[in-house]
Amino acid sequence: MIRVGLVGATGYGGRELLRLLFNHGGAEFVAASSTSAIGQRVATVLPGFQGLTDVVFEAFDPDALAERCDVVFLGVPGTKSMDTGAALRKAGVRVVDMGPDFRLLNVDDFKTYYHTEHTQPESLNERVYGMVPTYREAIRGAQLVAVPGCYPLSVLVPLKPLVVAVKPEIPVVIDSISGISGAGRSLAQIFHFPEMNENVRAYKIGVHQHTPEMEQEIDHAVQVQFTPHIGPYTRGILSTITIRPTVEVDLDEVFSVYADEPFVRVLGEGKIPDLNQVHGTNFCDFGWVKDERTGNLIVVSAIDNLVGGTAGMAVQCMNLMFGLEETTGLRLGGMTI
Repeated sequence: MIRVGLVGATGYGGRELLRLLFNHGGAEFVAASSTSAIGQRVATVLPGFQGLTDVVFEAFDPDALAERCDVVFLGVPGTKSMDTGAALRKAGVRVVDMGPDFRLLNVDDFKTYYHTEHTQPESLNERVYGMVPTYREAIRGAQLVAVPGCYPLSVLVPLKPLVVAVKPEIPVVIDSISGISGAGRSLAQIFHFPEMNENVRAYKIGVHQHTPEMEQEIDHAVQVQFTPHIGPYTRGILSTITIRPTVEVDLDEVFSVYADEPFVRVLGEGKIPDLNQVHGTNFCDFGWVKDERTGNLIVVSAIDNLVGGTAGMAVQCMNLMFGLEETTGLRLGGMTI
């Protein structure tokens, strides 16, 4: 049984992780750290988990967590897990960070897009990017895993196999729309119900922090023009990726790399995914259309940002790290109604 600790359980990603862990069968949730709920029972702060756990929130103590846990997940806001993750690694416990602090290898990019210095650049030497289809073997032996951002995951799964066929001088254009949970739990007026109901908003155009993550993972082969949107629903990301190929490609052959991937569903040409098919799951679904008039290839992907884009991918990484069947606890179909 894998003994699991969680730092930052009250955020949306942390809550979703707990929901998956309680259905896992091979992992035991043994410790939780929080700055806002010390001394309170997890099931009191998060009443949806009543009857499932007796764990009490405690102050962060890396040595105490390392003594009791085999792995500690980090579910804290961006820029807040650098020191926490480094302290846990120094204490000798394996770490899975669901935030952005260890995703970017270029610390200058981190400063530019996250507006703060990276305080633990040496930790980047051991971190493994937690995109399972690409880094599966490295994840097995990883001590520090950086779970991909939800937007990048929805883009990189269909885009990475296509990069060799993309015209490098023309940016890949990506338009993504996320549910409000993607903005996190922190309060902001623009996400209040009267502001978002029956509304869709584009934001951080040209400056979103997930842009360098996408370009890093396609080896800077082409620039990415990324425009994120937020819509009046809770969870899910639909990404539309517009590509100008340099040559004719057999897409069925290109995407055959995913034939054995348990959580990638290649729908095929003319088959466009709906969010409700991946709602509550670890799947990434995608299909495509070739526009003969413009010469563009349009790929549309769908993920659940809280499962496939955060907690589910984190659990899949944990399963690999501890030698379990990687689908353990993740065999969930879409909540279509």
